Amino acid sequence: MAIVHSKSRTKPTGGLRRLHRKKKKFDLGRPFVPVIVGEETRKTIRTKGGNTKERLLKAETVNICHGKKTIRATVKKVVENSSNPFFVRRNIITKGAIIETDKGYARVTSRPGQDGQLSAILLKTYEPVKKLKKKKAVHARKAPQAGKSTKPKKAAVAKKAPKEKKAKPVKKAAAKKKK
Repeated sequence: MAIVHSKSRTKPTGGLRRLHRKKKKFDLGRPFVPVIVGEETRKTIRTKGGNTKERLLKAETVNICHGKKTIRATVKKVVENSSNPFFVRRNIITKGAIIETDKGYARVTSRPGQDGQLSAILLKTYEPVKKLKKKKAVHARKAPQAGKSTKPKKAAVAKKAPKEKKAKPVKKAAAKKKK
C-alpha cells in the first residue's frame, strides 16, 4: 500500500471531505527504514528533481560533539529510545535515541535514515534505566479460612473519647417554685 502525505479524506468529526484533486506522484512518501548497529552500509535513493539522497542502513561509528570538539567513536548498543521502546532490543537508532559508545553515552541529534550520517551529543551525566525486578513478598500468603474475607483489613483509627456533658446549674428561683 502506498504512503501518501496529502490531506486526509476524513474530517476530525468523522465526516468525509470532498477531494479537490487526484493523488499525485509528488504526494508519495517512503516507508521507514530502520538504522541498525552494525558494519556501516549506505543506500542512495533518487528523489524529486533527479536529486539523490543517501540513507544509512547500518551504523558503526558516530560523530560526537563534545563542547567545541568533534570526536569519532564506535557505537556499542542502543540504551534508550523514546520514539519506540521496542527499538532498544532491536538496536534501532533514530533521532533522540541514547546510544552507548566507547567514549560514553550520547544522544543522537541527526536523522540517520534521512541524512546518511550519524551524529550525537555526549551526555555528561546519564544513568541507564534499570529494568524493574519483581519484588518478593515479605510474608507468605495464608490460605483463606472459611467465613473470613480475603480483603486486607483497614488500619485501626484511634477514636476520641466522647466529651462529658456538664450538668447545668439549677437556678434557685426555679427550684423554690417547684416546691
